[in-house]
Amino acid sequence: MSERSKKLSIEESFEYLDGILEQMEDEDISLEDSFALYEKGMKVLKEASSAIDEVEKKVKLIDEEGKTEDFDE
Repeated sequence: MSERSKKLSIEESFEYLDGILEQMEDEDISLEDSFALYEKGMKVLKEASSAIDEVEKKVKLIDEEGKTEDFDE
């Protein structure tokens, strides 16, 4: 995937990472290509991790009385 014009959703990021893993598992891939794929994968993984962190911040817990409070780890 060349320069992405839009930010990937979390699901799209994982699909993209699966594709990278499949390519890296090919025994005919060169070390240079493997490293380039690794770099792309790490960038996508970092973006996905940030997106997941943002989602976690937005999660609300509803207690028995119907009150909401911010999600804590």
